[in-house]
Amino acid sequence: MGLAELIIAMKKRRQKIQADSKPANPIPGISIASVAKRTRPSCEQDDYSQDTKIMRYSGPDLPEDIWCHIHALLPLPDAARAGCVSHEFLRSWRCRPNLTFSQETLGVKLTLSEKIHGTDTQAWKFTEIVDQIMKKHAGIGVKTFELEYCGSRIYTRHLKSWLQIAVNPGLEELILLLPVVRNAKCYNFPCSLLFNGSGKSISYLNLKGRAFHPMAGLGCLRKLHLSQVDITGDELECLLSNSFVLEELDLRKCNKITCLKIPFVLNQFTDLTVSECKTLEVIENKAPSLCTVCIDGALARLPFGDSLQVKNLEISWSFERNTVHYACTGLPWVMPNLETLGVSSAGEVFNTPVVPLKFVHLKLLEICFCIAEVGAFSPTYDYLSLAFLLDACPVLETFNLSVCQTSMKHDPVSGDGSLLRKLPGGRHASIKNVKIDGFCSAKSMIELTCHILDNATSLENLKLDPIYDADYEHVDRLAVHEIDDCSPPTGKRMIREAHKAVLAIEKYIVGKVPSTVKLNIRKPCSQCHSLK
Repeated sequence: MGLAELIIAMKKRRQKIQADSKPANPIPGISIASVAKRTRPSCEQDDYSQDTKIMRYSGPDLPEDIWCHIHALLPLPDAARAGCVSHEFLRSWRCRPNLTFSQETLGVKLTLSEKIHGTDTQAWKFTEIVDQIMKKHAGIGVKTFELEYCGSRIYTRHLKSWLQIAVNPGLEELILLLPVVRNAKCYNFPCSLLFNGSGKSISYLNLKGRAFHPMAGLGCLRKLHLSQVDITGDELECLLSNSFVLEELDLRKCNKITCLKIPFVLNQFTDLTVSECKTLEVIENKAPSLCTVCIDGALARLPFGDSLQVKNLEISWSFERNTVHYACTGLPWVMPNLETLGVSSAGEVFNTPVVPLKFVHLKLLEICFCIAEVGAFSPTYDYLSLAFLLDACPVLETFNLSVCQTSMKHDPVSGDGSLLRKLPGGRHASIKNVKIDGFCSAKSMIELTCHILDNATSLENLKLDPIYDADYEHVDRLAVHEIDDCSPPTGKRMIREAHKAVLAIEKYIVGKVPSTVKLNIRKPCSQCHSLK
């Protein structure tokens, strides 16, 4: 039964109680309250005598597990208030399974300045609210404990006592996302609470901004996320080697790890994400089922270990350059069985080369050219050279290209279509969907698009967007104005470039689109991207 149905049932039951307020066989001289008081256990008589009227009209006599279910669906502040006015809710509050503490759930709002610089007042208020709530919780039946604070500081003197209440043999998710205070001693997570048997049922552990020194594994752990955590490679190896059902590992800014070892015993391990771990020098993977890897450009060239089974790879955005060039020259040898590949690059010094070994299983290719700072993306880079990469993907079905820049310095297209370059061969018989975000009037980009139209014999959809707009790429730009402004390019210069790109599409591309292909030109917004 859903929450709405339960509330309706409660209302109907309350109306029935009010209509049948007198008993069928009343006993003269004895009140209903006194009879109820005598029939209830002695431990509940005092509370019942004070609140008989409230309990009589507050709702139906439902089983306790139903009350707990209703209470668990309430937001945390509402649940706490309900516990103050109802004995049923008070009992379920003390056993509430999901405890999520954040500024949003507790109503502690921070200004932008407070988030950056921090205030003792707000941090103290947040800490005191959480402490008062945790003191009233029985610590029974907690399934999820989440503590997230987005300010620049937080008081941690009560944290161990909170964890002592929350960490129990039934806990399934433990999430601690706390701020990292510069030049301050990192809070040492009390590992003994996890490894004394109380954390044996945890399947998801997410820590940020803590020192974490595990000495054993967690038998039920399936997902482990560590961000800005003080942990060594040996300590992490100890945890991984004894967490036999682990499926997912996410490491971000863990700068005490030089060697990441993923042992062979993790035969259910499938997903690995590593980002901004500056001291990492090698990844030794021996997990036989690893299939999805997300890694930043700075780490993509590191020794990796067993990788033949990897099917999905994302080289995420970083300040690294030439990642597309590396993907062409290095990846076919290291990960030949890729089915999806995403590559982000802050710049390409070299054009995309002829790929010596094909990606024979690749079906989805996404490339993002995004400058690290203000400026144009590699003006000497030849977009048409991406055709060599397409040639190396014989079963490719979807190709997405994104270009994010604040100015366009490539040679613009001019003249008639006869001046456009054409590459010999290069049939792309499997490509069905092509999307280019941040489409510009660069001659080489026009040539790449025409090359695809000439050689992608199975093409069904072609989407061209002259504005890189990741936030609202699936929404009509004018429709966005009902809730917010759509994202404009930086400066009038890129607005003018967007309009030039539309003219180039109409002149050089529209006429080459076959009738079997659906062309979608996502034009600039008439309100945000006006030339006036």
